[in-house]
Amino acid sequence: MHGHTITCEPRTNDRYGSTVALCRADGVDIEAEMVRAGMALAFVRYSRDYVGQEEVAHFQGLCMHAHGCEKPWEWRVRAKGDH
Repeated sequence: MHGHTITCEPRTNDRYGSTVALCRADGVDIEAEMVRAGMALAFVRYSRDYVGQEEVAHFQGLCMHAHGCEKPWEWRVRAKGDH
């Protein structure tokens, strides 16, 4: 992020009290760009934001979508059942 102006707008607090914010680099939504590039996932449990970007990245087979990576929340459910 060196050389970019980073701004974050607090949106809400999560169940742990941490601030959830929308952050931008030079006015560009950082999370949207990460999801569009296949480096992050839309967390639809809490928001429908970035679903379109994830669909495009998945269709194009970008980054994690090229490797059949399991979504973290699916892994956690499966891992709990493995005991």
